[in-house]
Amino acid sequence: MMSTTHETETTDRPFRRTGEPDVSASPLHPRRASRRIMVGPVPVGGGAPVSVQSMTNTPTVDVGATLQQIAELTAAGCDIVRVAVPSQDDADALPEIVRRSPIPVIADIHFQSRYVFQAIDAGCAAVRVNPGNIRKFAEVGPAICKAATDAGISLRIGVNAGSLDKELYAKYGGPTPEALVASALKEARMFEDVGFHDFKISVKHHDPVTMVQTYRLLASKGDWPLHLGVTEAGPAWQGTIKSCLAFGALLAEGIGDTIRVSLSAPPVEEVKVGCKILEYLGLRPRRFDIISCPSCGRAQVDVIQLANAVTEGLKDVTAPIRVAVMGCIVNGPGEAREADLGVASGNGKGQIFIKGKVVATVPEDRIVETLLEQANRIAAQMQADGLAPSTAGGPVVVPVVHGPHGPAR
Repeated sequence: MMSTTHETETTDRPFRRTGEPDVSASPLHPRRASRRIMVGPVPVGGGAPVSVQSMTNTPTVDVGATLQQIAELTAAGCDIVRVAVPSQDDADALPEIVRRSPIPVIADIHFQSRYVFQAIDAGCAAVRVNPGNIRKFAEVGPAICKAATDAGISLRIGVNAGSLDKELYAKYGGPTPEALVASALKEARMFEDVGFHDFKISVKHHDPVTMVQTYRLLASKGDWPLHLGVTEAGPAWQGTIKSCLAFGALLAEGIGDTIRVSLSAPPVEEVKVGCKILEYLGLRPRRFDIISCPSCGRAQVDVIQLANAVTEGLKDVTAPIRVAVMGCIVNGPGEAREADLGVASGNGKGQIFIKGKVVATVPEDRIVETLLEQANRIAAQMQADGLAPSTAGGPVVVPVVHGPHGPAR
């Protein structure tokens, strides 16, 4: 039974604000026209910037650990976070997590419809709910839609290849693009038939080719905002490649409104990959970027070691600095000259370039420390000039006030 009251502390707490302008259009292709929903203060669809999501892997009932991980995700650039709600204890922890989270919280709920109502009462910005695995959804679906409408929150629906309806699996011979889209359209009608439209759809598959085909097909069927994901993508190295291929193909065609990179790795790594995908597609302002030449017979220094050392030393820099680490006389001077900061190495020394000009020549064993020193100096100046955010954030979000059912809008 749906709860109609919820007492919680009302706090005037703004969500983080990056200070960055919205970037919503890729230079590669116009965005697909989709309707807009809100996840707390973060717009999804309707031309809004593509947002990055991840999911905590802590037990939600462990409020301290969950909030710590949310803080780490936020610092990495995450816009929206999802938390699992498999038990009553997890559902009971939601109000405090929502109240203290710096970014909007989505409750991930399966099987038990009562947790959906409890998540709405707790002030979650959205709820992930798949009708196919909610018991007696035909009976509780309208009540879920009414509760979400009354609270002013959105839902995420959709299907994964591993949770496809058995009848559709048999009809189409497996989790084919046609089967996944048929399932998604069936779910969409369940909500739209009762007048609810504030939802986004995901149709995830572990195979990048199938995933791209599925989202292309779904995008042609309506204007729902789409949540992109390669589900169960695998360990970090493999999953990153899969996600880059699939997201790159779709986002380059203007398809996709919010993304989650799914890796068998710490959630922060998912966010880092997601943010970089958007940066390199021109869908998010560039942050720190390193250019380094491949290892080849022309190199007169250990480029691999040099590039790794510089990358590690500047891993916390959020300023939009492009650093070139070059190891030969063919491309080195040109690339170093075009970067904000660069080195052209050879003959036991390195020429340090800043904005196209040589500012120093240092011995090979001082290249790394010199680059780190200069990069941090440039970053600090950018920070002072207001040209770099204090965190590696994403789209600008507006301050909100938390009320009984979450962010006021």
